[in-house]
Amino acid sequence: MTPATVLVVDDSATKRYLLVSWLSRAGFSVLEAETGGEALRRLTEADVDLVVLDVKLPDMNGFEVCERIKTDPAYGVLPVIHVSAHAVDVVDRTQGLNRGADAYLVEPIEPDELIATAQAVLRYYRARQRAETLAARMIRLAETTLAINSASTLPGLLQAAADGAYEIFGGPIVVVAETSEGDGLAAVAHGAASVVRPWSMDHHEIAVGSTLRTDDPAGWSAAGPWPEGDTVAVASARLRADRTPVYVAVPAGTQSPGFPVLRQLAQAVAAAVEAQRSYDEEHRIAVTLQRSLLQSRLPDVPGLELAVRYEPAGAQTEVGGDFYELTMLDGRLLVAIGDVAGHSLHAATVMAEVRHAVRAYAVEGHPPGAVLELVNRFMRTVLPAESATLCLLTLEPDTGRVRLASAGHLPPLLQVDGQPRFLAPRGPLLGITAPRPADLEFVLPPGGTLVLYTDGLIERRDADIDVGLAALAACAAEVEPSLDAFCQRLLVRLAGPGEQADDIAVVALRRT
Repeated sequence: MTPATVLVVDDSATKRYLLVSWLSRAGFSVLEAETGGEALRRLTEADVDLVVLDVKLPDMNGFEVCERIKTDPAYGVLPVIHVSAHAVDVVDRTQGLNRGADAYLVEPIEPDELIATAQAVLRYYRARQRAETLAARMIRLAETTLAINSASTLPGLLQAAADGAYEIFGGPIVVVAETSEGDGLAAVAHGAASVVRPWSMDHHEIAVGSTLRTDDPAGWSAAGPWPEGDTVAVASARLRADRTPVYVAVPAGTQSPGFPVLRQLAQAVAAAVEAQRSYDEEHRIAVTLQRSLLQSRLPDVPGLELAVRYEPAGAQTEVGGDFYELTMLDGRLLVAIGDVAGHSLHAATVMAEVRHAVRAYAVEGHPPGAVLELVNRFMRTVLPAESATLCLLTLEPDTGRVRLASAGHLPPLLQVDGQPRFLAPRGPLLGITAPRPADLEFVLPPGGTLVLYTDGLIERRDADIDVGLAALAACAAEVEPSLDAFCQRLLVRLAGPGEQADDIAVVALRRT
């Protein structure tokens, strides 16, 4: 038997002596009480596994004491064995069992009968405690798995796993995984919220699947002090041979036979880490492809300062259709910004075709409106199922003369002397047949700033677009000496923290 502590409650010193002697010789630790009140007090002072309770006590009967034990939430699962030399008939035994006792022994009691009954009752209650503990841990495991899979980053995922493991097992806890770049990260929990730190360790030869092992705490000393005299239970899980395992390390003393919850937690972490790694890799590839399709170097134009910003959608792994173009043609600066509908590789290829078409028709010397007309004809012929918005202008650096045309794109913002205003070029979007108005012509004065942008900068699902336009105008009332700093402030102020739902492209130019 696993060692257990028994509280013997009897007002007869002789009988109490016999019960204590028998239980002590059987290997139990024994505490004593003479009255019901003293017994209830002793339960609050010591960890008791079993109560051997006489029915006849001087202050209250054993039935009442048992009932109070069983209804107390602090120790309501504590097993109780009634013993009695007086309440021996069927009615007494029935009442004792009905009021919560787990066994009822009638004197004279044989020592072997008492020991066997105590061991049987303890076996049942310990099995029940293990089942209840496992059920509670499985509930927490389900909650932890949900938190893990809800995390949007690998550090957040590891932190959710460590916090959940601490709720399940107690501390210290270490959860280790590698990023898609091969850098080790560990979330360490000691009671408060877990912290994520760099981690390096030698990987054991682990096959695909999950394994359990017991380690010396010295190998995990970077996590902090471990319970004295305890070892470290380490569950590892590996989903693919070309991936490194993830590890979950907890105090070995917290584990039940077979470590089922720890093993399942490691498997859940491994599955979530694999999904996060795949997402990060796909997103990195998508962003690399997206940027390769965009202009990498801005022209150097005397008299003009230029700046661009492009931020891919944080919630998308696929490339999008936003693009920009700044090119010098015959002494004039060609500026274009557009947005092809959709987020996919197909949208990116359409974007590339539209961008090249714009450049090709502009090189032929057509004005902005004519370029849009030709690009629209190209799309209607070659890409009949696609649509896009586009704002296109030419700017003479010496005079500041601007000629601008729009195909359903958001209005450019012009800021002069601290006064921002939106221009109002009109025109149907690309992909439909409709009359196109004349180009808008104006002069950009020295010191004036022109801002072109895509809808990701100002549109929000929970607000009207006029709110976003007003916010942009307020931000553009002041322009920093550096246009790069100005564009960065627009992104920070308007896009806000967290992941944006759409790509953002911003082009700013100022006549110096």
